[in-house]
Formats: sequence, C-alpha cells, structure tokens
Amino acid sequence: MHSSDIINSIKQSFSVITMGTNLQRLFGGLWVTVWIALVSVAFSIILGFLFGILMTRKNKIVRAICKIYLEFMRIMPQMVLLFIAYYGLTRTFNISLSGEAASILVFTLWGTAEMGDLVWGSLESVPKHQYESGRAIGLTERQIFFYIIIPQTLRSLIPLSMNLITRMIKTTSLVVFVGVIEVVKIGQQIIEANRIKIPTASIAVYFIIFMMYFFVCWILSLLAKVIENKQKK
Repeated sequence: MHSSDIINSIKQSFSVITMGTNLQRLFGGLWVTVWIALVSVAFSIILGFLFGILMTRKNKIVRAICKIYLEFMRIMPQMVLLFIAYYGLTRTFNISLSGEAASILVFTLWGTAEMGDLVWGSLESVPKHQYESGRAIGLTERQIFFYIIIPQTLRSLIPLSMNLITRMIKTTSLVVFVGVIEVVKIGQQIIEANRIKIPTASIAVYFIIFMMYFFVCWILSLLAKVIENKQKK
C-alpha cells in the first residue's frame, strides 16, 4: 500500500468524527463518564475519610472488619461488582436500580476502600511527637486531631487521592457492561453505524476517546501538581 493510500485511509477514518452529531455525541458520553466518576469520588472522599479514621482504632474487631472489607474490594474485579449490583441486587431484592445508580454504588464502595487506605496510611505516617507536642501545650485529643494531625494528613493525601481519582475515571469505562450509554458505548454505536461505509472508523473513534480520557486525566494531574506546589511554599 502506497503512502498516499494510507493517508487517504486515515482521512476517511477521521471523517466519521465530523459526520452529523458524532463528535457532540462523544462529548455527551464523556460527560456521563465524568459525572459518574465525580459523584463516586465525592462520596468516596467523605466515606473514605471516615473509613480511614475507623481503621486507626485500636479495637481489634473493628480493625479486622475494616481489613476484610478493604481486601475484598481490592480482590474483587470492578466488573464483577457491577454485575452483582446491577443484576444481583435487582433480582434478589426486587428493586429498580439503573445502570448509573449501580455504577455509582460500586465505584463508591471501591473508592471508599481505596481512599480509606490512603487516609489510614497518611494518619499513621504523622510522627508520634506531633501528638506529644500538642499535649505538651495543653491541647485536647480532639484539638490535636483537627488542628495538627488533619492538616498534615491532607498535605500528603492530596497527590495520592488525585491518582485514585484518575484511576476511577479510567475504570468507569466498565459501566458500558450494565447498559450505561457513556463515551465508549457511543463510540461503538458510531463504529457499528459506519462499518460498511467507513470500515476503518474504529481507528478514529477510539483515538478520539483515548484523547478525551487523556486530557481529563492530564488536567487532574496538573491540578495535583499545582496543589502540591502551593503546599510546599
């Protein structure tokens, strides 16, 4: 195949993006992906922080339950959890659960475990003398926790949590398996609708989807660096 033929083939592939409302549909699908991720992240941050604090308790039973939950969420594939939430819960308990709701539930449970582990690690990394210094100046345990420990925990937690958020955004591509019409599903629909007229449409469609994911995660990465640099000043 000559280079001119390759160029023409690539041009034909990318022509599918500008046809009709295909690009607009892809951006709409991206918003669904980002929306599911953002809602899940918001819940995960709140619940994960509480879970991380719970993991620092000295009660052996509480810590054992927390570790079991954490390991279960780490070992179990997210796709299996999505199937359990979307198909298992609806049939077992006869409840109506949309694909979006099932996705948010699963990613929140997973994100809570991962965020909790990060919070726990950040809390444990605070030097013990910080507690002793707080007690020495007459602060209560609650004051020490909120005024000394939490600020230091957040400083180390923010860059790590940004990494988790990007992972959650990329993992949301799995929601296509429970009927959510997000960016990957729309891309598949565009490819299928043009498979005869433009058989190489998948090259352009998946490239655009890749770039969409890349820019979203790249922006989050830049935001994490800006926050980290501000903390160093």
